[in-house]
Amino acid sequence: MSFRVRVAGAAGLALSLLMGTSALAQGVNGPIRVGVLSDMSGPFADQAGTGSVVAAQLAADDFSKEAGELKVEIVSADHQNKPDIGLATARRWLDQEGVATIVDLPNSAVALAVANLMKERHRVALASSSLTSDLTGKACAPTTVQWVSDTWAQGSATARAVAGRGLKSWYFLTVDYALGQALERDATVALKAAGGTVKGSTKHPLNAGDFASPLLAAQGSGAQVLALADTGADMINAVKQAAEFGLMPEMRIAALFVQLSDIHALGLKAAQGLQLASSFYWDRTEGTRAFGKRFAERMNGRMPTENHAGVYSSTLAFLRAARDAGTIEGEKVVAAMREKPINDALFGTVTIRQDGRAVHDVFLYEVKTPDESKGPYDYYKPLATVPGDQAFRPLADGGCPLVK
Repeated sequence: MSFRVRVAGAAGLALSLLMGTSALAQGVNGPIRVGVLSDMSGPFADQAGTGSVVAAQLAADDFSKEAGELKVEIVSADHQNKPDIGLATARRWLDQEGVATIVDLPNSAVALAVANLMKERHRVALASSSLTSDLTGKACAPTTVQWVSDTWAQGSATARAVAGRGLKSWYFLTVDYALGQALERDATVALKAAGGTVKGSTKHPLNAGDFASPLLAAQGSGAQVLALADTGADMINAVKQAAEFGLMPEMRIAALFVQLSDIHALGLKAAQGLQLASSFYWDRTEGTRAFGKRFAERMNGRMPTENHAGVYSSTLAFLRAARDAGTIEGEKVVAAMREKPINDALFGTVTIRQDGRAVHDVFLYEVKTPDESKGPYDYYKPLATVPGDQAFRPLADGGCPLVK
């Protein structure tokens, strides 16, 4: 699946095609092409997918109000959760279509592969929907920015909150690729630091569907907590099947990465009481509510997830930095993004660290009961704010070779 949304005029588009990629590398002389590489039809389609294309378009619309003659074009494609397809699409965009940056990138394996390619080609990877903390650790690059969250932030915040309630023995149900592996790893570190123990772990393939065997293993482990180191459709199915197998209330469920679309799919009756960490919720501030309203108008009433918010904010920050730097060369654009704090309408004050981590506050929420909710997407009640300097892994601890 591939389609594009044009903001540029026909004359500007024709000019940029004549100029080619090499000329664009010398300066911002034609439409800036932003590639939204997402999961359009798989387990992350509701978290990202078409909504990410809409979010990028909203960023392009807002940038056009301040950009003068500089135009933006949004292109998009489905990576199908396959790194080889993601890489092939990214290469085509870079070699044939002059794409300046690639954003979204749900699926950590795809994100790691594409980010490495972007480093080689000196273009910016905006990993706004990828969670593996390796992107700002051993795999960090001067052309990568990870905007929303990561496995360290999600695992640490959730483990500390749940263990703080005395629930310290865990069993992990983990999706068997980069995201799940990093989520389990980073949550385990935080859990053990809080005095907890791991009773066992079962890996499952992406889009597994049937969780009977691992759920029975978890139930027999004696663990207090079933920790779901997965997300999207896998997390939703695991929660539903855990209820069918009668795991609750003897076991509590700690979902390490939950988004608004997942709660909507589960329904409040099944999801009520879940505690989660999120960097964005549409009903938190006037700025988030305004964005939510604009997004919902284009998405048949659906409210944005934090992935959608991350696509909007990182795309807008990139466009402004490319304009100010006068180039789309990745190292120079990321350096411009790091120059000063970004006053972002959706995430508050954002700073970009040397390892590419976008640092901002993270919030702990609890899912409302059906009686507490006033209607669709009114799902979260706030519990606490985790300041950015505490929410993300310390700069010196990630193993990023860029950090001196």
